Amino acid sequence: MEAVPHLVHRIAADLGHAVHIPRPIRVKRDRFLKPGELERAVELAARQAGTDGSILILLDADDDCPAELAPQLLDRAQQTRPDRRIFTDLAKSEYESWFLAAAESIAGARGVADSVTSPPDVESIRDAKGWLSARMPPGRSYRPTLDQAALSARFDLAAARKAPSFDKLWRDLASLLRDDSNKV
Repeated sequence: MEAVPHLVHRIAADLGHAVHIPRPIRVKRDRFLKPGELERAVELAARQAGTDGSILILLDADDDCPAELAPQLLDRAQQTRPDRRIFTDLAKSEYESWFLAAAESIAGARGVADSVTSPPDVESIRDAKGWLSARMPPGRSYRPTLDQAALSARFDLAAARKAPSFDKLWRDLASLLRDDSNKV
């Protein structure tokens, strides 16, 4: 809830834009995938974004293939609100995978070891949260509610683009901003 607006603002600023982001709508992944729930969330997002706002759907792919699941979700969302620009971005496997892609930039932050380096093929790591926890001192573990927003404000966006799912998010936001929209 807190991390995504920070991240979108950072990407927009890197691209030379400012955006207005209404309060994100959080729906647990399993519930979101059920028939009717995505559609309800898209309707709510459309109302929050105003008449010219776009919609960004961002979730963890977990064990699903983002290239297969994202188009299915996008199709359902566009059927619900064909009048809106909608982007569907799935982190493979987790949002935290993007931190791993830029691990050197979060070294020393939030308990992450000073010597941490990015692993090869960051998106093949199924438990990125566990990977981060293993690189923290004993008794300390990565906690999304405490650490995600802080690390989102810090990680190197350019380095994270080596994660294909993050690069897709970057390209989608660039496309949105290129069209002079100021709402997400």
